[in-house]
Parts: sequence; C-alpha cells; structure tokens
Amino acid sequence: MTRATAAHDSSSPTRRAQVLGALRSADEPLGVIDVAHRLGVHANTARFHLDGLVAEGIVVRTLTEPDGPGRPRSVYAPRPGMNRAGGRDYLFLSRILLSRLAADGASAADDAREAGQAWGRHLASSPQPFQRPPSADEAVGRLTGLLADLDFSPEPDAEAPDKSLRLRHCPFLELAEEFGGVVCPVHLGLMQGALDQMGAPITAVGLEPFAEPDACVVRLARRTAPGVERKPSAAGIAPAAGTAASNTGYRHSNKNRT
Repeated sequence: MTRATAAHDSSSPTRRAQVLGALRSADEPLGVIDVAHRLGVHANTARFHLDGLVAEGIVVRTLTEPDGPGRPRSVYAPRPGMNRAGGRDYLFLSRILLSRLAADGASAADDAREAGQAWGRHLASSPQPFQRPPSADEAVGRLTGLLADLDFSPEPDAEAPDKSLRLRHCPFLELAEEFGGVVCPVHLGLMQGALDQMGAPITAVGLEPFAEPDACVVRLARRTAPGVERKPSAAGIAPAAGTAASNTGYRHSNKNRT
C-alpha cells in the first residue's frame, strides 16, 4: 500500500478511532506492526493514523531500546488524561448557568450586575499613587478601549462622548437575546466596576439593549459624589419582549429591533 492509499483510507474517522481503541486496550505501548496486526490493516495505514493521532496530541510516541543490534523502535500509547481534541459547547453550559440564575427572579439582575462590577474592577487599572484620576474624556477613552478588547465594538457619541456610547457588537448576543434580564446587567456592571476602579468622575447609569437596530446604547453621567456609585435609573435595562418586568430598575427595549 502506498502512502497515498493510506491517506485515502484516513478519510474514514472510524479507522482512526479503531487505531486509538487498539492502543487503549493494550497493556503496553504498541508499535506500528502491532497495531497493523491487531486491526488487519497494512502497516502504512496504521502508521498514517498513528502519526495523525500524535499530531492531534491524543497519542504519544516514544522510542524503546532494541533487545539486540538495530535501531530503537517507535511505540505508541494514548496520552494520559482526558482527550482535549474533542468538541466544546460552552454556549450550552452558559445557558444552564444563566437559566438557574434567572430563576432567582427579582434578585437575579442585581446579582448579575454585582458580578459584572467585580469583573470590571478586575479588568481595569486604578490610578497610581499621587496620580490624578482621569478626566471624563480620558475615562471614556479607557472604557472604550476596554470594551473594544472585549469585542463590544464601542462607539462614543460624537457630540457628547461623556454622555453616551453605542455598543455595535455583543459577544454574547444569543445569550443576551434569551437571558437579557441577567446578561445585560452583567454588561452594565462591567462598565460601572471599570469606571469605579479608574476613579473616573462618571459612571454608567443605564444600558438600553437593542435601542437601535444595530446597537445597544449606554448612558453615562457624572457621579453624585466622589467614590459614590450612582444607581441605575428606572430607565435602565428592561426584560426582553414577552417577559415580565422585574423590580430591579432595568428596562429592556426592543422597539427598534428587527
């Protein structure tokens, strides 16, 4: 069998799974010929799949010293631990956790916002000792940079950058559509925590999801006093259409959503 024929045989994922199964069922590492004999395939086919499994990080290849004259022999064994080459479904995990949080009712949004605030403080840097806090414009610039790094595609208002900004992209869009009552407060809290950590003279007082067909709108305002957080107004974040409004002070708008 040629190398090309072995490559053609590799088109079947079943064959590679059989090679891996042979290694897992063995009491010791196997060589190419060992695998070929166990599966009844050509040595080139066994070698092709073994090399592929090594490249994928599922199998490790080692050399054994020969019993007599000759070169060391390559043997193969499954890599210890869970197979990291499999698929991932973090969206499903997120839906499980968010559905549980949303089940807490009125307190869910406040809990979500507090979690966002904690992460916002973690992600932002505070002023160095004896360094003056940022101005409103500087704080907006730093917040915009942070949101851009998180893939929110922020866009400060051209006429009043210290009053509002638009988020043109949501990295959690599907989750926000399904669990906006807890996902959107996380976003609001993230901005509040970051601005608080910076020592900024402004804070985020509201987030209107899907306020425009292609953007969510964040409202900014001066703090009522240094170091005192300004609570979101009653026009903050609202539940998605078809869900009951909570008493958390959030308002979710879908008026322009298509």
